[in-house]
Amino acid sequence: MTHLWVRAESRANEERVGIMPEGVAILRAQGIDVTVEHSPTRVIPIAEYEAAGATIAPEGSWVGAPDDAIIFGLKELPDDGTKLRHRHIMFGHAYKGQPAGQRLLARFEAGGGTLYDLEYLEDESGRRVAAFGYWAGYAGAAVSLLAYAAQQAGVPCPRVNTWPSSGAMRDAVKAALAGATPTALVIGALGRVGTGASDLCQEVGLTVTQWDMAETAHGGPFHEVLDHTLFFNCILARPGTPVFVPEGTCHTPRALRVVGDIACDPDSDFSPIRIYDRVTSWDAPVIRACDDPPLDVMAIDNLPSLMPRESSEDFAGQLLPHLKTLSDLDSGVWGRAKIHFDEHIRKVTT
Repeated sequence: MTHLWVRAESRANEERVGIMPEGVAILRAQGIDVTVEHSPTRVIPIAEYEAAGATIAPEGSWVGAPDDAIIFGLKELPDDGTKLRHRHIMFGHAYKGQPAGQRLLARFEAGGGTLYDLEYLEDESGRRVAAFGYWAGYAGAAVSLLAYAAQQAGVPCPRVNTWPSSGAMRDAVKAALAGATPTALVIGALGRVGTGASDLCQEVGLTVTQWDMAETAHGGPFHEVLDHTLFFNCILARPGTPVFVPEGTCHTPRALRVVGDIACDPDSDFSPIRIYDRVTSWDAPVIRACDDPPLDVMAIDNLPSLMPRESSEDFAGQLLPHLKTLSDLDSGVWGRAKIHFDEHIRKVTT
C-alpha cells in the first residue's frame, strides 16, 4: 500500500504545508496511508489531520519511517550530511549548481533514495503543475515596497512576520508608502510570480511596466531596469537567462533603489542579478548592495510563508490531483520528475 509521510518543516519561519486535512481524507478514501508529524509551527492544527484519518507521528520521526514511505515536505532538510534512503517530495533546489543542492544530491546517492523535486513536477508541455509562485510574487513585491518606504525614511527595513491575509499585507504596504508612487518594472509578468507581483503593486496604486519573453528576447543590456525605482525579477534562473542587473550597476547612473529578486537564486550559476550573493531573511529582509544612492536587494526564499494559510490552501489544491496518483511513480508528473533526478544524480557519481 502507498504510504505518504508528511514531515514537519525544520526551516525557521516556515508554517506552510503541502496538503490540507481534506486532502488527507481523500487520499485515505482511495487507499493511501497518510502519516502526519506533529509540528509546533504548521498553520493547520494537528487535530484536523487526525480527524481526517491521518496517523500522527512525532516531529522529525520520518528518519525512522518504513523504507517504502514517501516523505513529503516543502523546504529543505537539515543539512547534516546523513544518507537519504527514502523517496522524498520537496523543493530540493539542487539542479542549478547550488552548493547546498550538490550536497543534497550526494546524500541521495549515498543512501539510495530519490528526490521528486516539486519544482520539476511538470505536465506533458513542461509546465509546472503546482507552484507557490503567485503568493511569492505578491509577498515579494510587498516586502520590497516596505523596504523602499524604510529606505526613503532613512531607517533600516523592519523585520517581517506573517500576515493573516493578503488584504492585511496590502493594507500594511499602503500605510507604509503613505501616498508615494514609485515606478516598478516586473520581468516575467505573464507567469504566476510576475502576476502576483503586478497585482500587489497595482492594488497599492502603482503603475507597473510589465515585461516578459518578448521584451527580453534580445538578451540585453536592459537599461530600462535602471530607469525604474523598483525592479522585480520573477524569472527562474536557467541556462540562457539574461543578466538584468550586472556587476557594475552600483557605478552606473540609475533611478533604481530596490531590487526584489523574487525568483531568488543568488548562488545559481545562472542568476540574472549579479550584485548580491546570498539570500535575505525575515529578520533582515534586504541587503544594501550599493550606496550613494542606496540600492537594496530583497531575496527572501520562503516568501509565500508570510501568508501561510492562503498559500498552503492554494498550493495543496493544485497538488492534490497528482498526490492521488502516487501509487504509480513511474509515469506522469512523478516519472518526469524522476528523469530530472536521474540526470543530475549521474553527475554526482561521475
